[in-house]
Amino acid sequence: MARRLARGAILVVAAALVVAIALIVTGWLLLRASLPIMEGELVVPSLEAPVSVERDPLGVPTIRAASRADAACALGFLHAQERFFQMDLLRRQPAGELAELFGPRALESDRTIRIHRFRERARRIVAASPPRHRTILEAYAAGVNEGLRRLRARPFEYLVLRADPQPWRPEDSVLVVHAMYLDLQDEDGSRDSSYGVLRDTMPPEMFAFLTPRGSEWDAPIDGSTLELPAIPGPDVFDLRKEVVADRRVRPRGAGFQPAPAPRAAVSQPSEPGESDLILGSNNFAVGAEAAGGRALLAGDMHLGIDVPIIWYRASIAIPGEGGAMRRMTGVTLPGTPLVVAGSNGAIAWAFTNSYGDWVDLVVLDEAADGTYRTGEGWRRPELVRETIRAKGGEEEVVEIEETIWGPVIDEDHLGRRRALQWVGHAVRGAEMGLLDLEGAGTIDEAMDVANRSAIPAQNVVVADRDGRIGWTIVAAVPRRPAGYDRRLPVPAEAAWSGWLDPEELPRITDPPGGRIWTANARVVGGAMLETIGDGGYPLGARARQIRDALKGREIDSEEDLLAIQLDDRALFLARWQALMLEVLGAEAIADDPRRKELREVVEGWGARAAAGSAGYRVVRAWRAFLEEEIFAALTRRAASADPRFRWRDLAQREHALWALVTERPVHLLDPKYGSWDEQLLATADRVLAELTGGGRRLASRTWGERNASRFRHPLAGALPIVGRFLEYPRRRLPGDWDMPRVQTPFEGASQRMVVSPGDEARGIFHMPGGQSGHPLSPHFADGHEAWVEGRATPFLPSGEVRLLRMVP
Repeated sequence: MARRLARGAILVVAAALVVAIALIVTGWLLLRASLPIMEGELVVPSLEAPVSVERDPLGVPTIRAASRADAACALGFLHAQERFFQMDLLRRQPAGELAELFGPRALESDRTIRIHRFRERARRIVAASPPRHRTILEAYAAGVNEGLRRLRARPFEYLVLRADPQPWRPEDSVLVVHAMYLDLQDEDGSRDSSYGVLRDTMPPEMFAFLTPRGSEWDAPIDGSTLELPAIPGPDVFDLRKEVVADRRVRPRGAGFQPAPAPRAAVSQPSEPGESDLILGSNNFAVGAEAAGGRALLAGDMHLGIDVPIIWYRASIAIPGEGGAMRRMTGVTLPGTPLVVAGSNGAIAWAFTNSYGDWVDLVVLDEAADGTYRTGEGWRRPELVRETIRAKGGEEEVVEIEETIWGPVIDEDHLGRRRALQWVGHAVRGAEMGLLDLEGAGTIDEAMDVANRSAIPAQNVVVADRDGRIGWTIVAAVPRRPAGYDRRLPVPAEAAWSGWLDPEELPRITDPPGGRIWTANARVVGGAMLETIGDGGYPLGARARQIRDALKGREIDSEEDLLAIQLDDRALFLARWQALMLEVLGAEAIADDPRRKELREVVEGWGARAAAGSAGYRVVRAWRAFLEEEIFAALTRRAASADPRFRWRDLAQREHALWALVTERPVHLLDPKYGSWDEQLLATADRVLAELTGGGRRLASRTWGERNASRFRHPLAGALPIVGRFLEYPRRRLPGDWDMPRVQTPFEGASQRMVVSPGDEARGIFHMPGGQSGHPLSPHFADGHEAWVEGRATPFLPSGEVRLLRMVP
């Protein structure tokens, strides 16, 4: 009997093993079947003429086509074969359609986003597009669907999710642009809301002190300066006398929607008080007189780094004017036919996000019958219903109240309802005008195209082959009435109507000194700044470091600009390091000998955000903890009045913070401390306690330990064991936010390029990861190490390895 049972158990185990092996083999075969077609010849019915796709050793394609529409079709084919799941998420997220793919767990995200009604807006934008742009969008969509159809199996993500990929539509490319709006702008007016409640709860002088429009770190390219506010006296505001009651107004009705956490706060900090990073970029250019006869342009866009990376490299060659071939090389955004940043042989262009003022919260003046006042009388909000469908058959209806300015978004701390007026909602806001930039031949032509185009507002820096350089803004810029602080919620009469004409937008060309730089901070002053507005642009320290590096060296080659992109010197924190050494003086060490090691680590910090520096991490954490304590105390009234208030929305707070810790006014000291010296030293002790917990040695708590990369596929966490194959290797990286080499565990330079238009063969390019989103592809991560190490690699595709021909 026992022997028969044992034989039976062996047979059961063997059968289970056979089934497991069969499942693994089947999964492996299906996974391989979803790899892209790399060579051979295919019939693509939507083409008008043959197209060739030559891939280099890194899988970067050169598309040779007879027209831009055929090139768009081929690009859509490639995007679908290598990046379709990424594209699908980029269209579903702004459309509020994630639940259709992921089920009820995504319903909350869809509910929040549906208020923007981006699917309907995208349809209207396509319908209003010029015929040429619409033709290219349609050709791209046809190529995407053909590329998807040609895969021998669904992209592997859909096998995991047990779902079928849905066809691509021209409007989906517009939705991808809307996804970038959500990444790069304030989609709910939360910053305006924070400023509004602070203004309402603080004396005017204190509000001005906490919300300057700049700081001593500003480095605008026009050399303009701002007057900075001084510390108000105790007769204005005395923190020691503050007794803050909870004055929060209880929201009325279902219209109240607490603002979600800021989208830009992607990373979870290892040390408290460091989760306020915002997405940004660097771009800078040097004209011919300053760069040995050639104009040079550098650009690195800082975004969340996922697997795969957001960009897809490509080079597109099509006939230009007179029949000569025109070649555009750079990065494309899967889901769109655009070459987003790159060079066309005549001009090179690069972007940084403009934190201008692109949103207003309009306070509604409402009557008891539910109508609201407009300049043309009283109106009733339009009730719009959006149906959300979830995988599994669930449906949910979301009701949205639309005003003439936009949807009703929330109630303020006084119980007044507010509408959101946002450039991202406009038909003008997501046009495909940048397609025309690919054909520009001079600085002036490029500037004209940029000023006619509208995307999530960007600073564009352009260089041309004649050695000229320039800057302007790419955005639909609202026409607003004067006399209002646009950082605050506004009354109905201050809402905007219409758009500035292209010739009204600011631009700078060929400045004295032959250098231009932008890094998300204040770019200009005076009337130009008034046109762009202040939408929370960050501290100017990174821009200043780039400016000084450009002016402090001779620029002879592409490598010189790459060195600036990789600059991790801690210039911004240098004064904080010196102050910390003052705090950790002989008396402080005598009181507590543990502070001796703290001082030694700070002394030997190396003045860089180097992966091996514990001192950099200590100084950074000390400043962050101080900032957290000081601003939480100073803004307690606002936080009490409105739970959504965030002191981190005060983008230029470094001016106030440094003034407070150096001038040390007693009336603005947190009452729980007896002196500023006590607070500064107690915060140093907090850093010591945080970093040496569990018996850890302070010297071992390096910046690289905190700044180790965590780049992974969205489904990696849902797949035990095999999920690790959907990640890039973790690396301890140098760099931080307030320096050119921007880096956090989840964010950083999504690409780096340096190029001289007309001399692209000497150009440099980096991109984390690789071309393909498929883990079995040789191009899944083959560019990653060069990006990590900052090694120069070619801007142009470097030779043909595989050839794919597409014929009608």
